[in-house]
Amino acid sequence: MEAEAAHEQIARLTALLDGLAQAAEHITITRKTLLELPDETPPAPATPTPALPNGPAHQQIMAVFAEADAPLRARNGCEAMDPDLVPNDINNVRVKLKRLTGRGILDETEPGLFTRPRP
Repeated sequence: MEAEAAHEQIARLTALLDGLAQAAEHITITRKTLLELPDETPPAPATPTPALPNGPAHQQIMAVFAEADAPLRARNGCEAMDPDLVPNDINNVRVKLKRLTGRGILDETEPGLFTRPRP
């Protein structure tokens, strides 16, 4: 009786082992198939360069940032463009910097500190 129960358990375990071996074979075949598939990574979409607003002031600002080696504040931009340092002029430059930031031409790394975006 004990021998008969042991044979039944061996038969169940053998069937389970055969099922697991078949599943492992299917996984191996699937892995091989996946590795043979061509790499179809879609190309990254080209991001259009944002258009610079018309006007000489924006051109001057971009020239200042092209020469800058660190982020600038509106006051620094005014000093670099040589206008009189009047609060109204600084505010006008700040508005233009915010507009350029909104268009993705400049980045505002922290409040009031502007820089060219890194690629």
